[in-house]
Amino acid sequence: MDQAQIEIRVLGSLSQIAAADWDACACPEAADGGPPNDPFTTHRFLSALEESGSVGPGTGWQPQYLTAYLGSKLIACAPLYAKGHSQGEYIFDHNWAHAFERAGGHYYPKLQMAVPFTPVTGRRFLVKPGYDGIGHSALVQGAVQLAADNSLSSLHVTFCTKDEARMGEEMGLMPRATQQFHWLNQGYQDFEGFMRALSSRKRKNIRKERMQAQCFGGEIQVYQGSSLRPEHWDAFWEFYQDTGARKWGSPYLTRAFFQIAHETMAGDMALILAWRNGRYVAGALNFIGRETLYGRYWGCVEHHPCLHFELCYYQAIELAIAMKLDRIEAGAQGEHKLARGYLPTQTHSLHWIGDPGFAEAVGRYLEAERAAVEEEIEILTDYGPFRKAHVEEQE
Repeated sequence: MDQAQIEIRVLGSLSQIAAADWDACACPEAADGGPPNDPFTTHRFLSALEESGSVGPGTGWQPQYLTAYLGSKLIACAPLYAKGHSQGEYIFDHNWAHAFERAGGHYYPKLQMAVPFTPVTGRRFLVKPGYDGIGHSALVQGAVQLAADNSLSSLHVTFCTKDEARMGEEMGLMPRATQQFHWLNQGYQDFEGFMRALSSRKRKNIRKERMQAQCFGGEIQVYQGSSLRPEHWDAFWEFYQDTGARKWGSPYLTRAFFQIAHETMAGDMALILAWRNGRYVAGALNFIGRETLYGRYWGCVEHHPCLHFELCYYQAIELAIAMKLDRIEAGAQGEHKLARGYLPTQTHSLHWIGDPGFAEAVGRYLEAERAAVEEEIEILTDYGPFRKAHVEEQE
């Protein structure tokens, strides 16, 4: 197929493209009626961000959705944004920005191919089945060309898949390796089955934490699909505001996002809430993929020992086992997750920088960083919570 036949279009709103056309590229597996592999690149999730004002004017995330057409047929697309800052990305480039601007350059605006505020690995080059090679190539070239034509400093493709990182590197983008902590389901039948895989010391610690959490004086409930109600989001919004104020200064998501998500994505979410003395006091929000449970947000209005670990990690593990999911991705950072059964996992991104000298310097940095990340993952895995015999069985 001649790539000259491909037309690249940049759209300022997802309302300009039919949900079925976008999702045929983003989540073709969901055509069978099941959940998508990645709920965050679906038309409904990205539209909720846009319609709620969580992205768009005044947010520093200006949609520039990249699309590739063959005739009138959409064959590939990508969530692309012009960024006026580096907030909400979780692949940190603040030092790059400072260095570039100290040298007299303008780092912002830049282009970010990502799901805003969502440090979750998934496809970023959303190519319709049957058009893999030409679609991927068109999106890479189109994004780089868009950055170059508009004199933007750089393009960043964050939390892409390992295969996308390899293909992007072959096309001249610079790969970057980082890490997160993920929980892997080794065919556990229940939570006790998972506990038996741990060292005795870790089992004892987890049992102690769960006992402390359960003594908070209330009940814990999991809400999914039709059991989710507006009052649950009223409570969770209060939790989310508190967490956002402490972590980021102000919340990334607006209240309207949760209302729209309730209307369009109830089947994609599991909300774990703690109820005490007539009100909800803490909660953790998870999104559900075809094979993965994604832990996203936590918050509380009362502090109780170990309740955070219970809602965010142990309840999530029980839910993943019950739903026969393969893994849990619990978000960015957090070495404290290691003791609770979450192991270090390499994550990937790709970068293009227009200035040749600066690109060379960043490339050297990334090479050293990759080696350091690989070493850290190896060391942390050795310190993992699992029985040695269990680890050897999995190798």
